[in-house]
Amino acid sequence: MSYELCIGDRAYSSWSLRGWLLLEAFGLKASVTLAPLYSDDFARVLEGFAPARTVPALRLPEGVVVADSLAMAEELASRHPEAGHWPKDPRARAVARALAAEMHSSFVALRSHCPMNLRVSYEECAPPPEVLADLARIEALWAWARRESGSTGPWLCGDYSAADAFFAPVAARVAGYNLPMGAEAMDYVAAHLAHGPFRRWRAMGMVSGPDLPFYRRDWPTRPWPGPTPMAAEPCDGPSLNDACPYSGRPVTDFLRVEGRVLGFCNPFCRDKTVADLAAWPQAMSLLKA
Repeated sequence: MSYELCIGDRAYSSWSLRGWLLLEAFGLKASVTLAPLYSDDFARVLEGFAPARTVPALRLPEGVVVADSLAMAEELASRHPEAGHWPKDPRARAVARALAAEMHSSFVALRSHCPMNLRVSYEECAPPPEVLADLARIEALWAWARRESGSTGPWLCGDYSAADAFFAPVAARVAGYNLPMGAEAMDYVAAHLAHGPFRRWRAMGMVSGPDLPFYRRDWPTRPWPGPTPMAAEPCDGPSLNDACPYSGRPVTDFLRVEGRVLGFCNPFCRDKTVADLAAWPQAMSLLKA
């Protein structure tokens, strides 16, 4: 079964992050087409995903395009019930659906004041009362979800679900703008920052596409609060591997980590790995071999 996902810039498109997680975090694969934000190419690329006018947009194997992340969640769940987009328990499933729906349609103040930017974390963003009210509502929802579903792990309704995918960009905003939340809520944010699929998306966002001026803020910055990446850097070959761990193609670009050289089939494969090597099981397996 083949899917094609159209996304915006990974560092900035929170809606695209949701759509990608609905596939990657549930073991589903898709080819990816990029529609660069704030460019003439955005509308041109989306013409190939009609009737979509926004990202993400998912082309199904039979050619139909689903152009909304909530619709994507429901369609993928119906096609892949084994993947676990929604909890099996009816009570937890109802909670997860309610969470996803409110996240999908609410929190305009938070979205406006703190647009997602995975390339930076600010020390302070002076959140106005409307943003603090959004944060209070989100924190109350997260606590309610745990009570109603009985979740005792890192996620809101038991195992990772579509509800968590929908709140991943909120975790990114809390991390990126150093927003105030309580200890339990911050533990949930930390779970997202350490989540393998989230880390892989951010690693790609760090090295794919230009910095967009719309997202720049003149505020003091701090280190990203997620896991610290392994120290790696581009270098010359040869490498200990002849085939790219992602594509299987011959290697042409190289990085050095822990005194060893790994090879990749193109600069993007290398650079996304340099950005956060531990997020990529294929690359880590080379180090463990």
